[in-house]
Amino acid sequence: MSGTFVGMPAFPEAAREAVHDATLRGNLRHATHTIRAKRAKAVAEVPDWAALREAGKRIKDHTLRHLDRYLEQLEASVTAAGGTVHWAADAEEANRIVADLVKATGESEVVKVKSMATQEIGLNEALEAEGIRAYETDLAELIVQLGRDRPSHILVPAIHRNRGEIRDIFRREMGAWGRPAPDGLTDTPAELAEAARLHLREKFLRAKVGISGANFMVAETGTLVVVESEGNGRMCLTLPETLISVVGIEKIVPTWRDLEVFLQTLPRSSTAERMNPYTSMWTGTTDGDGPRAFHLVLLDNGRTDTLADEVGRQALRCIRCSACLNVCPVYERAGGHAYGSVYPGPIGAILSPQLRGTGSEIDASLPYASSLCGACYEVCPVAIDIPEVLVHLRERVVEGGQATSRGDKVVLKPAKGHAAERAAMRAARWAFSRPGALRTGQRIASRTRRLHPRTLPGPGRAWSGTRDLPAVPAEPFRDWWQRTNGGKDGAK
Repeated sequence: MSGTFVGMPAFPEAAREAVHDATLRGNLRHATHTIRAKRAKAVAEVPDWAALREAGKRIKDHTLRHLDRYLEQLEASVTAAGGTVHWAADAEEANRIVADLVKATGESEVVKVKSMATQEIGLNEALEAEGIRAYETDLAELIVQLGRDRPSHILVPAIHRNRGEIRDIFRREMGAWGRPAPDGLTDTPAELAEAARLHLREKFLRAKVGISGANFMVAETGTLVVVESEGNGRMCLTLPETLISVVGIEKIVPTWRDLEVFLQTLPRSSTAERMNPYTSMWTGTTDGDGPRAFHLVLLDNGRTDTLADEVGRQALRCIRCSACLNVCPVYERAGGHAYGSVYPGPIGAILSPQLRGTGSEIDASLPYASSLCGACYEVCPVAIDIPEVLVHLRERVVEGGQATSRGDKVVLKPAKGHAAERAAMRAARWAFSRPGALRTGQRIASRTRRLHPRTLPGPGRAWSGTRDLPAVPAEPFRDWWQRTNGGKDGAK
């Protein structure tokens, strides 16, 4: 993997480079428009979609309010079913637990189901440092891994690649990782899929250890659920002798009845399918069926800190469908890499700064990676009000204030580079609280509008450098209202 997420430039700088890549923009435009059109059609088939959306929201909110109780219930259920539960406070602890579990088996290779949580903690790199090689088996993740790339989409990690690029990656890199690409490989989807199938089959049959995440965990039975479209997950979850699942603590649902809601909303919101082709569920271990040892690593890594934020905690409802990415005009033009996180797009802009904090330049910039158009909220199957959280986090970046870090209450300092924004907001607050001053300022602005510059001077250049400065009307609305009797005199 080339480069890392943390330490990347701030979003505006990374996006500025991305929008000049014509191939990238073409790939993103074609893919996102196709996915969102199919999703809209699939959702329209369900007459009670609004009720399902509300049910998903309420289930998630209830679970988060009682997360401690349901996590303890889950641990008891998994243990009773023959599994072992491990608790990881952060990425370092989770990586250490997984590496120790793999080394205890004596193996030096693992196969992996696509997992956002393991990408979040950098598990592949941590295992490599311990002499353990991890093989991604999801087709898109395989493309990313072979290309020494980074994922740029939650659902389709290689969305920024076209078929020609994928063919070249397979031809060039497959031989170094295992079975080489067939001679004369073309860029037709069927041939590319067959090349990946042949390459991965030997790994599935050889691997003794599998690593996964989970889309959901059912507290009452200790059951884990993975939904996918290719069958690679089923192979990783059933063939190895040892299965290790790394799952964020927010992925829990209380009952099987609750799971029913999400198995309806997730496939339609993500892949625009009525039902996932492969829905794999496992509960502990069973003699003669599946892995003989199962380990569940429950990952915090900033989630309880996020839970402590009454506004920001709704980000933990996310079921990773990626619908918000596919409708976002910013993501469509900038791509996923610009966000500097395994969670790109609108959900990444609110989730990453909460999991990692806003101390770095990239994380402080993410709440601004949005036009606040609200399209993300409209398509979210669990009704996360992403624009509300974005504004909330912008306030935190600019003003600082109280937050929770590693379970402790702390006072954050305002981020650097926002002094002009703070001054502007304070001036606006002063003016809006004094009607007379606001009226006078509006009249002066209207009468001098021909003298206004097209861009702002000084620190204001950071704002007007990427936006058109709004034209000031010929007269303030108040004056127009009084002059026309609220429009009743027929004046326009």
